[in-house]
Amino acid sequence: MTTGEVVPALVVIDMQNDFVSGSLSVPGGATIIGNINSLIGAPGFEARFASKEFHPPNHVSFANTHKKKVLSKIIIYHPSDNERVNGVEQTLWPVHCVKDTIGAEFVPGLKTSSFNAVVKKGVTPEVVSYSAFKDIWGWDSTDLDAKLKEKGVTDLYFVGLVTDCCVKWSAVDAQNLGYTAWVVKDAVKSTEPERKALEDLESSGIKLTTTEKVKKLLC
Repeated sequence: MTTGEVVPALVVIDMQNDFVSGSLSVPGGATIIGNINSLIGAPGFEARFASKEFHPPNHVSFANTHKKKVLSKIIIYHPSDNERVNGVEQTLWPVHCVKDTIGAEFVPGLKTSSFNAVVKKGVTPEVVSYSAFKDIWGWDSTDLDAKLKEKGVTDLYFVGLVTDCCVKWSAVDAQNLGYTAWVVKDAVKSTEPERKALEDLESSGIKLTTTEKVKKLLC
């Protein structure tokens, strides 16, 4: 790779059954599968990665784990934080994306055969990871950054679910790691009004684009 060369990669975030039609489904989540597939199949990407949540049944983010109501909030700490000084407020969710269940599988119709690798997150009971790169405290990292650097990637294009959470924090972490981060706005869906979610991304320095613009750029 020469200096200044752009090397793009695609990252598909959490296109799983529970987020599309299951216990934590996002309105319209299924409608972006076509656009995501068109990007997966587009020439020009150096690599195509995906993330999926892959939780144990007693995960700390589940309301059932704490015998509390869904959407109530608690303060949680990283298991290595023995002094309990870095607490993070955690919304408690319905049980979702439990490992080795249908809810954790990729949605039917998603072209998964082209993925170079799948990054699993939230795999231990006490650790919450929205980003495909690291947990919410920033203590534990996945191997995604290393895999991207092996391929000399400079620009990351994010698609999937959801705009205002896992897509957002993956893009923010990518930017902080030195990548140029893009979100493909017609290949994501949000739990809040989409315009607000996209405006929040732009205010964080994330670049926005569309499926057609990406395909034209890569050709």
